[in-house]
Amino acid sequence: MKYEDIKLDIKDKIATIAIDRPKVLNAIRYETMLEIQSALESFENDPDVRVIVITGAGDKAFISGGDISVMGAAEGYIEVLTTLPKGQAITSMIENYPKPVIARINGIALGGGTEIALSCDIRIAADTAIMGVPEIGLGIIPGYGGTQRLPRLVGMGKAKQLVLTGNHISAAEAYRIGLVDEMVPAAELDDLVLKIARRLASRPPVALHMGKVAINSGMQADLKTGLEIEARCFALCFGTEDRNEGMNAFLEKRKPEFKGR
Repeated sequence: MKYEDIKLDIKDKIATIAIDRPKVLNAIRYETMLEIQSALESFENDPDVRVIVITGAGDKAFISGGDISVMGAAEGYIEVLTTLPKGQAITSMIENYPKPVIARINGIALGGGTEIALSCDIRIAADTAIMGVPEIGLGIIPGYGGTQRLPRLVGMGKAKQLVLTGNHISAAEAYRIGLVDEMVPAAELDDLVLKIARRLASRPPVALHMGKVAINSGMQADLKTGLEIEARCFALCFGTEDRNEGMNAFLEKRKPEFKGR
């Protein structure tokens, strides 16, 4: 697939998906989401890719939100209800992707930008980043999972405050309420993202996947069911070559070399 809205890069088993629409501060449209989906599909079974980083091209914006010029042309209820679930499915694809996904939040991350960040496993923000879900000011609400993932992450009260006021918040505030996991000076963003991505890339791929499945699925269930999910994921790890390698390496006091088998 030829990409118009994103740029891809692979290095050291880390694939970077950069939204690249500088004229609109990396705002996303339906086609952008389809390109993200295509890129993720191409990386899913690639043994040379173990970690995904989603970011924005340039140093001004991660994703500034949805492209209002496109959204404003939507005809109404039926058209939106036809296309929106596809976008939701793509954010769910990010959330449940079998490989770790890091959001490198390098600037403005509003609306759909915050929602895509919420779908990632780890969110790392520059101290210059701005986040929020300001859709209420346009007469709408978040539609790519913001009303569902935000309260699960920061609590119902704070989520309602953000959704209903549409306020923008600083990276420092996003870090304080748990919306982002790490915040560093902009000049240090790449170093930290690379450090964490390399760490993840060195870990056993199957166990990484099982860890995500156990947490994501367990969070949707009661504790008893969650523990059953964890037990199954734990047992599946025991059937892998990587489990043997990890334990043997520990006993032999050497660095393990995981193959994803």
